[in-house]
Amino acid sequence: MATVTLTSENHDETVKDGVVLIDFWAGWCVPCQRFAPIFEQSSEDHSDVTFAKLDTEDQQELAMRYGVTSIPTLVAYRDGVPVFQQAGALPQAALEDLISQVQGLDMDEVRKAYAEAQAQQS
Repeated sequence: MATVTLTSENHDETVKDGVVLIDFWAGWCVPCQRFAPIFEQSSEDHSDVTFAKLDTEDQQELAMRYGVTSIPTLVAYRDGVPVFQQAGALPQAALEDLISQVQGLDMDEVRKAYAEAQAQQS
């Protein structure tokens, strides 16, 4: 599966269902360039996962919304809930492990914890 270009226009629709991995990157970023083929290979191996790339130069407002201060940054969603965010390029094995962990989450527990965290912020 090819990666999706993530923008503020398609963000909400992209992250609302299933497992979604977002790679925050920029063209000038050497670690981003090294991580790109790993991310692309995983997108070919996992047709059941949405792989999205967000160019931080083009989508600065969206990158700021996520609090991205270092790239590459990887964000994982499951069924519309953000479940992981980490800066730094992952090796292939770590990315595969992350995908397995996100797919194996008990979403009832995750939604409950997420709702509680949201309520505390309000």
